[in-house]
Amino acid sequence: MPMLQRMIDLECTLIDYERIVNEKGQRLLFFGVQAGQAGMIDTLWALGQRLNHERIKNPFSLIKLAHEYGSLVAAKEAIKKVGWQIHNNGLDISLVPLVFGFAGYGNVSQGAQEIFNLLPYKEVEPEKIASFFKKKNYSGNSVYKVVFKEEHMVKPVKTNQKFDLQDYYDNPQKYKSIFDSYLSFLVVLVNCIFWTPKYPRFATKKSLRQLFIDEDKPRLRIIGDISCDIEGSVECTVQATTPDNPVFVYDLLEEKKRDGVEGRGIVVMATDNLPAEISLESSIFFSNALKPLVPAIAKADFSGDFEDCNLPDAVKKAVILYKGKFTPDYEYMKNFIN
Repeated sequence: MPMLQRMIDLECTLIDYERIVNEKGQRLLFFGVQAGQAGMIDTLWALGQRLNHERIKNPFSLIKLAHEYGSLVAAKEAIKKVGWQIHNNGLDISLVPLVFGFAGYGNVSQGAQEIFNLLPYKEVEPEKIASFFKKKNYSGNSVYKVVFKEEHMVKPVKTNQKFDLQDYYDNPQKYKSIFDSYLSFLVVLVNCIFWTPKYPRFATKKSLRQLFIDEDKPRLRIIGDISCDIEGSVECTVQATTPDNPVFVYDLLEEKKRDGVEGRGIVVMATDNLPAEISLESSIFFSNALKPLVPAIAKADFSGDFEDCNLPDAVKKAVILYKGKFTPDYEYMKNFIN
């Protein structure tokens, strides 16, 4: 908080652009797609590194971290080449079928899937994943994608109640997670959901631990936790990671973590500033979204009181400090300063 205190001392006006929302409460400026894109690249990198550690020949080891590419275009070209290798040469039999599960379907998930879809893939509906494995109608020349929505991940606690999306949003305590029934089928879980503590956890330490109790080497190797809620929907995300140290292995049996990809457990990628890894594309996207609001911000009168500054309502609600003082919606932040 020293920087915020300094802004107060200098009587600055601070606008948090990511707090600008429309009349429905939807954010107008966001990095969700870019977080998904960078997060998926880093997740594929983590898969390659882990398989190398397991001495399993794989094309994913050719993928670099997102920030190591000069542009998103360069990253996509590299992943396309990996896709051609999968299509032409196939995957190691021990990896087949190589199933990626995407938790969520919003902006973050769409960004992640945009990268994943550069690979030769086929989609499997969540309710058909068990029969898909039973029938063995799969190939090593493609990877597989499963996209999970809320109705696949939770069910009502009361057996006589049907799933209702709005009711789940309004009363999440009336629902329980059933996501553990899918975990044994996945090699990679990409977590892209919005989560707060009022919602159920989906990949709990208990459910993940059971994978290692049931099997010495479970299929699930990687969790790309793009949402990065500490001990949240993915409970083994015990800390955020950084671009220079992007993964750790979480040992579910001992409940310990170690940096890198080696050791017993699941590799977790939980970098919390992913859009910065593709800074060019993130900057262009964000500036284009902000551009329509710039004239109104420039014309505003910052010499008088906050109520009379003539900022558009959407922008006004995103003003945290006005001439060094917290605006009414952000008075609670005084507690952090104190």
